[in-house]
Amino acid sequence: MPIDKIVPDVAAAVAGVKDGDTIMISGFGFAGVPNDLIHGVLDSGAKDLTIISNNAGTGTEGLAALIGSGRVTRIICSYPRSKGSDLFDARYAAGEIELELVPQGTLSERMRAAGAGVAGFYTPTGVGTDLAEGKEVRNFDGRDYVLELPLRADIALVQAYQADRWGNLTYRKAARNFGPVMAMAADLTIVQAREIVPLGEMDPETIVTPSIFVDRVVHIDNDREWDI
Repeated sequence: MPIDKIVPDVAAAVAGVKDGDTIMISGFGFAGVPNDLIHGVLDSGAKDLTIISNNAGTGTEGLAALIGSGRVTRIICSYPRSKGSDLFDARYAAGEIELELVPQGTLSERMRAAGAGVAGFYTPTGVGTDLAEGKEVRNFDGRDYVLELPLRADIALVQAYQADRWGNLTYRKAARNFGPVMAMAADLTIVQAREIVPLGEMDPETIVTPSIFVDRVVHIDNDREWDI
């Protein structure tokens, strides 16, 4: 039987998401946020979720809507507060959501480490601050470094520009952001792609995420400006 990871709709893409899951969500600002998949998780009714994302959502759609619904009990991110992050702000002020703050480069590297099978790494980022509290610190060549551990997830929600039926992916401009490392670091990677192209049409040199890291792909013809 030929490999075909294309699913018919968002509901099929997020099938199996369950209470207590840890979910990575790609995106940097508005770029590359898989809003349709996020709303699919919202519609699934799953609760007690841990979210790993660069920020905590803005406005009332996408991640902000998921947080506002009360389904998210913990978020791991590097930029929780921004203009329009009102729903996160309210939940956090009320003690209804736990926050783990991670420097942006460390966040990305912790996910890359998980995907690459690296047990941990030392970084100077965060040394001497509250972010290093409780973590091992070692000195190398006269400089202190803090030990950071891999960051894994049950599910990754990723937005891509193009996909084929095997699950090979390309991204477009800023929308690439955390998608590649999240696809590597999750047990189940679900992708919404703006274009589905025939197998063999992609130049192998342009494929950023190989199909081995992708489990499901749903076609969302989404040309919103912020998705580039």
